[in-house]
Amino acid sequence: MARGRKQSGGRKEPRFGLAAAMADLRLDAKDRIPAGEDAPKKSAAKRKPVEPDDDDDVPEREPKPRAPKPKPARGKSRWGLSVGRMVYWAVVCGLWGVIALVGVVIWAGAHLPPIQSLEIPKRPPTIEITGFDGSILAQRGEMAGANIALKDLPPYLPKAFIAIEDRRFYQHFGIDPIGIARALVANVLHRGVSQGGSTLTQQLAKNLFLTQERTLARKLQEAELALWLERKYSKREILELYLNRVYFGSGAYGVEAAAQRYFGKSARQVTVGEAAMLAGLVKSPSRLAPNRNPEGAAKRAQTVLAAMADAKFITEAQAQAQIAHPSVAVKPAGAGTVNYVADWIGEVLDDLVGQVEESIVVETTIDPKLQSVAEAAIIDELAAKSVKFNVSQGALVAMTPDGAVRAMVGGRNYADSQFNRAVTAKRQPGSAFKPFVYLTAIEQGLTPETVRQDAPLDLKGWKPENYTREYFGPVTLTQALAMSLNTVAVRVGLEVGPKNVVRTAHRLGIASRLDPNPSIALGTSEVSMIELVGAYAPFSNGGLSVSPHVVTRIKTLDGKLLYMRQAEQPAQVIEPRNAAMMNQMMQETLVSGTAKKAEIPGWVAAGKTGTSQDFRDAWFIGYTAHLVTGVWLGNDDNSPTKKATGGGLPVEVWTRFMRAAHQGVPVASLPNAQGAGLVPTLAQIASQITAPSAPAPAASARSAQPSRSNARPEAAAGLDGWLVDRLFGGQR
Repeated sequence: MARGRKQSGGRKEPRFGLAAAMADLRLDAKDRIPAGEDAPKKSAAKRKPVEPDDDDDVPEREPKPRAPKPKPARGKSRWGLSVGRMVYWAVVCGLWGVIALVGVVIWAGAHLPPIQSLEIPKRPPTIEITGFDGSILAQRGEMAGANIALKDLPPYLPKAFIAIEDRRFYQHFGIDPIGIARALVANVLHRGVSQGGSTLTQQLAKNLFLTQERTLARKLQEAELALWLERKYSKREILELYLNRVYFGSGAYGVEAAAQRYFGKSARQVTVGEAAMLAGLVKSPSRLAPNRNPEGAAKRAQTVLAAMADAKFITEAQAQAQIAHPSVAVKPAGAGTVNYVADWIGEVLDDLVGQVEESIVVETTIDPKLQSVAEAAIIDELAAKSVKFNVSQGALVAMTPDGAVRAMVGGRNYADSQFNRAVTAKRQPGSAFKPFVYLTAIEQGLTPETVRQDAPLDLKGWKPENYTREYFGPVTLTQALAMSLNTVAVRVGLEVGPKNVVRTAHRLGIASRLDPNPSIALGTSEVSMIELVGAYAPFSNGGLSVSPHVVTRIKTLDGKLLYMRQAEQPAQVIEPRNAAMMNQMMQETLVSGTAKKAEIPGWVAAGKTGTSQDFRDAWFIGYTAHLVTGVWLGNDDNSPTKKATGGGLPVEVWTRFMRAAHQGVPVASLPNAQGAGLVPTLAQIASQITAPSAPAPAASARSAQPSRSNARPEAAAGLDGWLVDRLFGGQR
C-alpha cells in the first residue's frame, strides 16, 4: 500500500494566488462553441494542442463534423440584385450631376454683373464722314449706323431674321428647348455642327454683354442673360435692339449701317431680296459679305427667302421672283482710298471737338467723284507700268486754290497698307522745290528774263549736274525752270541765299524742317505732299496764304453743331506781280519744258516736275485757277526706280485726273499782275505776233550754241523778252 501510494503521487506543495485558483479550472465539451456556428475557421491540424499538467490526465477529444453552409433561397435572383444596384447608383450619380450643374450655373452667374445693375450699354460713338455733296464716304467706330425704330422698317425685314434665325421667337421665353433639341438631333445626324440652338434673345445677350468665345461658361451666361432680357423687355423691344446691334460684316453694326454699306440706301428702303441678304449675313458676316462674296451672299439669301415663304411671311411667288433677280451690293464712291481721308480726319478731330463721346457727322470738302477718279488714275497707272519702272506706290492730293481738299489718295491699296503717303510720308521733292528758289530771286529784283549761266559747277567737291549732263550756257530764268537746269538753280540759290529760300518756302506753307545749304535749291530736304501742294496754292490764287483743310462742319446725329470752319482772312504771302511772273514761268514748263505731256484743253495750267536723287521720287505739282494737284510715285523703302521721272508717270496721272476734274467747269484764268485775268502762254502770243520788237539778250548768246533736241526754240526766248519788256518794263 505504502509503495502504491508512493508510486501514485508525491508530495504536493501548496499554491496560492491566481495560479492556485485556476489550477482546477477545466472546460468540458459542453462549454465549447460548436464548430458549425461562429467558430473560427481553422483546421484541426493547425490548432495547437493543450498540454496537460504533469499531474492531470486530459482525455483526448474527437473533432465534430462541420455543419454545411446554408444555401441562398431559390426565389432570389442575382439579376434582380444587379438591377437594383444600377438603379441605386444611377440615382446617386444623377443627384451629384444635378448638384454639379447647379454649382456651375451659380459659378457662371457669379461672374456676371449683378442683375440689378445690368442695363443696355450705350452705343459707342460713331463717326460718319460725308462728302461735300452729303453722300456718306466712310464710317468709323465699333457701332456704325444710327438706331432705327422697328415701326420705321418694312415689315418683311424683321420677319426675314425671324424666319432664318428664330422661327419660334414669339413663343419661347428666351431659351427654346424645342429649338435646342432640334439642333442637337440635326448635329448628331450630320456628325457636326450644322444648326445652332441660340435664340435671337441669346444672340442679343451675347452681342450686348459677352465676348464671342465658344465656351460652356459663356453659353450658360448667355442663357441667364437671355432670361433676364425676356423678363425686362418686350418682344418688340428685344427685336429692335437686335436689329440695331447685330454685326453684318465690313465694319457695319445694325441694319441701317449694313443697308448703307452694301446697298447705298437706308434700311427703310430695302427690298425683300435685300432684306433676305441682310438676314443671311448674320450666320457668317465675314464670309458672306456681298461686297466680298456676292455668290455666297446670293445663295444664302435664297435660303432665307425659302424660309420666309415656308413661314408664310411672303408668298411663294414673291420668293421665286426675288431669287430670279438677286440683289447686288453697291460699291460706294471712293471705296478703299477714301479711308486715307477718314484716317486723316480721325487725327484732327481731337483738336477740333475734343474727345468724341457721342455719335457725330463730319462734313468734308471731299468730292466723291473726284476721289474715284484719283483712285483709278493711281491704280491704273501703277498696274500698267509699276514693273517696267520699278514703282510700287503712289499718292495724289487735289485742293482748291483756297486749300479745300477735294481728293486724296494715300497709297495704292488701303487694305494692304494704311500708311498715308499724302500726309505722313516725307520725301525729297527734287526739282519741284525750285519755284521757291526762283520766287526768292524775283522778290530780290530778278525777272523771268534774267540771264544766268548754265555750266559745270564745283562747290568744294560737290558737282551738281543737269539730268542730261548737257549745258546750255546763258539762259533765262524761265528757260532754266522749264528745262529744270540744276546748275542754274544752285547758282540762283547761292545768289539769293539758302536761308532766304528756306524763309520763302516756310512763308508759303512748307512746315517741315529745311536745311539752308546749297543743295536746298535741288529739293534735298524732305517734305510731305500735303504741305508741298498747299505751298503751290498761292501761285494759283494771286499770292494768298492757304491752310489745307478737309473738315467744314461737325454735328451730332440730332443736328447739334459742334464745329464749323470759320472763313479765314488769308495773308498776302506773294505780291500779285511776283505771283504773275511765277505763273508765266511755270506755264512754260507745260509748253516746252519737262511737263509737255500735261495739257488740259481750254485751260491755262502751270506747274513743275521733280525727280529726287537716283530716281527715288517722281513728282509733278500742277495747277489751274480751279484746282492745285500734286502726284508722287516711288517706293516705300526709298529704293531707286528704273529712271521714273516727274515728267513721265506723274504727269500722266495728273493729266488724266485734271481733265476729268475740269469737265463742265467754266474756264477761269490764272491771276495776272493785277490779281485777275489771263496770263497768256507763249504759244498764244506767237499766234498774234509776227516778230518781237527786239531780240532778247539771251537769243544772240544762244545762237552760237549747237542745236539740241531738248533746248527751247529761239523764238520762244525772244517772245519771253518781248513779254517781259511789255509787262514788267524789262527788269533784270
